[in-house]
Amino acid sequence: MRRTTVLRAALTGAVLLATAAAGLSGGSATAATPSRATPDAPASAALVSALRHDLHLTERQASARLAAEASARTVEQAARKAAAGTYGGSWFDPKREALVVALTDDTHRSAVEATGAQVVRASHTERQLDAAKAKLDALHAPKGISGWHVDPRAGSVTVTVVSAHKDDNGVRQFLTRARAAGPVTVEETRQAPRTLAAGTVGGDPYYTGNVRCSIGFSVYGGFVTAGHCGRPGMGVSGWDHSYVGTFQGSSFPDNDYAWVSVGSGWWTVPVVLGWGTVSDQLVRGSAEAPIGASICRSGSTSHWHCGTVLAKNETVNYSEGAVHQMTKTNVCAEPGDSGGSFISGDQAQGVTSGGWGNCSSGGETWYQPVNEILGRYGLTLHTT
Repeated sequence: MRRTTVLRAALTGAVLLATAAAGLSGGSATAATPSRATPDAPASAALVSALRHDLHLTERQASARLAAEASARTVEQAARKAAAGTYGGSWFDPKREALVVALTDDTHRSAVEATGAQVVRASHTERQLDAAKAKLDALHAPKGISGWHVDPRAGSVTVTVVSAHKDDNGVRQFLTRARAAGPVTVEETRQAPRTLAAGTVGGDPYYTGNVRCSIGFSVYGGFVTAGHCGRPGMGVSGWDHSYVGTFQGSSFPDNDYAWVSVGSGWWTVPVVLGWGTVSDQLVRGSAEAPIGASICRSGSTSHWHCGTVLAKNETVNYSEGAVHQMTKTNVCAEPGDSGGSFISGDQAQGVTSGGWGNCSSGGETWYQPVNEILGRYGLTLHTT
């Protein structure tokens, strides 16, 4: 990891514990209370430029979208509470520049609209859709099934099938059982997801044995990253191959998260590397971005890229086993980006788990939500 920015030069010998990357989030751990969010600072010109490039927006559109998404993160929490038992899910609509909330009836419509959200009707509550997804989680999925998630916009559980395997007997049987569990929509994908670790190469943020991964976010005492990158007790070396610390906790599959303690002269800072594409980004909290919001990541292989949140609470069917409660994005990633950070505005979102495709032809990447990791291990996010 070449130290090219002013901040890196000033912190020579220190690890910058927040390289953004896209990925898969899994887990059955208790959700953490999000780190207290502070109002987003005005978007930097470089961040606006990154969204212009990756989301094909004008400068004015990118600036307006970032401001609207910052508002939507706050509105989503209030709208969910106001909707009570009629809540059918929510998402950010870039055309309306507003949070959209699905309700099964109009009992709490006025209260939800008072939060600043726009309302549409839904056939099923989020609780009903979550219950249907839980039934799918109990099934054994064949390799032709990429994953499944609750989709509030479709009002169903969306099951993703790898196109080359859509006619396999095992896939057909899984879909039959899935449809019996509740409302299901089927979509296709070109490739199955895989984790994004890589063999050792030069210029990387950290190594465990012959595996290279990316640092996620700073926490007090260390950093969080992907579980498939290491197991408890494994030592970690940094970009300069000096000893950094040790994996203290790790889970994969079922989840894909871990945390590493830091010592030996290394310390943590609340920064996500921009890799020269944007300025290094400060982390001010971990308020969760809604579906449809823009999101960016930075990883040790493919550096800084942006896209949007496609789905939450997705079960991803890796060859090593299923990983639960992931967030799906259309941000690209490549081997070695695993464990790196996803960020929306100045709010930490999660650590990269895996995906398919690359940053030349495109693809999809999943991440493990950071608040789940903080709650599982009792960690506190390092913020400014």
